[in-house]
Amino acid sequence: MNFPQLIRQLAQPADGEQPLSEQQSELLFSAALDGGIPDLELGALLALLARQPLSTGGLVGLQHAFAARTFSLPVPRSGGRPVVIPAYGGARVCHNLLPLLALLLRQLEIPVLVHGTLESSAGVAAAYILRELRVLPCATLAQAQRALEQNLLAFVPLALLSPGLANLLALRTRLGIGNAAQLAVKLLEPFAGHGVALVGVGCEDRLAQLADVITTTGQSALLLLSCEGEPFADPRQRPKIDWLDQGRRETLFEAEAGVVKPVAGLPAAIDAQSTAGWIMRAMSGEVPIPHPLVNQLACCLYAGGYTDDMNQAKAIAAVETGSLSAARPARTRKDLSLHRAIT
Repeated sequence: MNFPQLIRQLAQPADGEQPLSEQQSELLFSAALDGGIPDLELGALLALLARQPLSTGGLVGLQHAFAARTFSLPVPRSGGRPVVIPAYGGARVCHNLLPLLALLLRQLEIPVLVHGTLESSAGVAAAYILRELRVLPCATLAQAQRALEQNLLAFVPLALLSPGLANLLALRTRLGIGNAAQLAVKLLEPFAGHGVALVGVGCEDRLAQLADVITTTGQSALLLLSCEGEPFADPRQRPKIDWLDQGRRETLFEAEAGVVKPVAGLPAAIDAQSTAGWIMRAMSGEVPIPHPLVNQLACCLYAGGYTDDMNQAKAIAAVETGSLSAARPARTRKDLSLHRAIT
């Protein structure tokens, strides 16, 4: 690929010309992820693409490039279809309740892989809260696999799954501008199509574009407006949640209407220790779990094949989150199977 020529093309696009075709995007980002573009040219290309966001075709090309360079993991033998949760945001105003969703899924014996960075410049990262909950980052892929098999929950740094994508994402800080890796990480799924990705973005335009990308590539994903940059349902007001699977799209919940309601009982502070403490109280049944998170849990159960009926998924999520109590023993897989059969 002729990088100076591509720089000129992006700097002076013809009228109506898209920034990059799908093929150009795949070639460009394949070279970038492989470290095959000199720093000067890479910086110029990323700066130009920040001014002219990728088209849907360009994002599909990017997805093909990083998917071919992402290490894969076998699906855990225990539990159901794994749920893959990207964690790259950070709480600044609201509490980061992404770890609560991960723990609720594990409670129902759904394998959960959370991937992200070890720190966040944007606020309280999920990694900080998970550490307070004694879920430490995995140091190797083998350790990640053991954590999924034994504990049904693993936090995996992006650099383990896709070193090239991690390097590209890190350039945000070095260059002071965002780049396409911020969208790419939302689509990462290391189980060769057998996992369910939670995909959240902050605006409707990007949401529609990612829906087109997921539909085109045939991925399996739950799509929603993010909360604090993380793909969990805003506990104050549920967003619309769509299920996309092999080119099909189904709305599981419409957006909640009405006035945004504060969540009772949350601590005033949003730091990792305070948030983790509240999550532990929620998991023990001391405080109620916000209804939008219960709804999202139901979507994960349905998408992950825990039940093939959405109404059953809603009932199971409501019963299980309502029955969380320190005085009540956790249900076994046999108990849950029986519950699904009679619900």
